[in-house]
Amino acid sequence: MKLSRPARRVFLVVHVVASAGWLGLSLGLLALGLTAATTSSPVAVEAGVRAMKLFADRLLLPLAFLTLVSGVVLALGTPWGLARHRWVVTKFWLTLATTTATVFALRPGVNAAVTEVAAGGALPDAGDVLFGPVVSLSAYVFMTVISLLKPWGLTRRGRRLRAAATPAGRRAARLPARS
Repeated sequence: MKLSRPARRVFLVVHVVASAGWLGLSLGLLALGLTAATTSSPVAVEAGVRAMKLFADRLLLPLAFLTLVSGVVLALGTPWGLARHRWVVTKFWLTLATTTATVFALRPGVNAAVTEVAAGGALPDAGDVLFGPVVSLSAYVFMTVISLLKPWGLTRRGRRLRAAATPAGRRAARLPARS
């Protein structure tokens, strides 16, 4: 499937905006988590974790899924392909992993912190509000860098497809194998 030029541009803009939003949201979550973990004011702790919950519940998953879906559409609809270049494969798996971690680790950790703090307790574990944003932010910065630099070259599949597309590669594919 090949995307038309206007469709490719639309998906590229959507992907970049969603990815940048996800990165910015992670930076905001880290700032709120640091505030909650380092302040001595119970009001500031509660405000920080409640804001984190709001962002995690309302913004994080839509941006994560939009980034994942738009990235897959771009990979499948352009010559980059989903499994032709190592940097694309790396971005796909990291996006999938961070989306999964958001669902099963970050959001439950933030929700547990909100429940504890709202009940009048102290922040149970600073790791609940810091670990997820630190890991996410690191992954998104890394993915942004490899998107720009496009390192590592082709995968095995990408090399096979490129060889098959060249006249010499097509000729070699028709020759019988040597015994």
